[in-house]
Amino acid sequence: MLSFLKLIRAGNLIFIALTMYLIKYALFEPFGVAITLNLLGFSLLVLAVICVAASGYIINDIFDLKADLKNKPNRTLINNKISEKVAYRLFFILNIIGVGLGFYLSNTIGRPGFSAFFIFGSAILYLYNSQFQQTILVGNILVSIIVGLVPIGVGLYDLLPAITDQNQQTQSVIFSILIDYSIFAFLINFLREIVKDQEDIDGDYNAGYKTLPIVLGKKRTNKILFAIALIPLGFLVFYIYKYLFENIQAVIYTLLLLVAPLLFFLINIWTAEKKKEYSRLSLVLKAVLFFGLISIGLLQFILL
Repeated sequence: MLSFLKLIRAGNLIFIALTMYLIKYALFEPFGVAITLNLLGFSLLVLAVICVAASGYIINDIFDLKADLKNKPNRTLINNKISEKVAYRLFFILNIIGVGLGFYLSNTIGRPGFSAFFIFGSAILYLYNSQFQQTILVGNILVSIIVGLVPIGVGLYDLLPAITDQNQQTQSVIFSILIDYSIFAFLINFLREIVKDQEDIDGDYNAGYKTLPIVLGKKRTNKILFAIALIPLGFLVFYIYKYLFENIQAVIYTLLLLVAPLLFFLINIWTAEKKKEYSRLSLVLKAVLFFGLISIGLLQFILL
């Protein structure tokens, strides 16, 4: 059971579920926006997203087996704790449940075309691991898009179908907030994907992958990471100046838990070389993503 939880990255799935519930009950509800899904329907949406995400983690471990044997031999689960055959079965079962629930919910809210959201997500995760992982940056971008789509997905299923002429302005403002969070999540995850490529360069090289560090080298990739990291940092500074400046608690939260870690990242990525250093920086970015998305629950105290 423990091996299965590790395989599907249970901690990451809990974070996804927490983010989605925060959007609904700490953003939509306090601001009194019109919604489409009740608790049961929304829970099915969360389950659908989690199932597709879990299937993505499984297929990632299957296709990454050769690289993982080099990068993390003591933590490789496939053909050690769980057979490849069983892993494939779990991948297909979770995919079917996720896409099936997505199709059901899309029809329930009268938007059958929205089922493409889940079909697209499932297909991208499979193609990333089977094809695009060996293509420079394409895989990093695709996975980051999937992460960024989580807040937008909540808006699509719970917010968009409830829009009327009377509430259009309010719904649009809330949806624009979700888009901002999605962009932030995309940028931070994109950075983290490249940092993990730096961390796993030896195993990826043996597996024949064409990641940015393998093609350009660690030093050049570090400089690119530095330049990209300036974007979310600028994003945060702009947000503080335009929206948060009058709320001292929000400014302190943003400075301590988002801006400071990004500055730490910028300072350290310039000279990083060792696997341990990249692992630490990856953890820093994971913390930034966590505190960034968790801040959704604080918006009611800032804006109301």
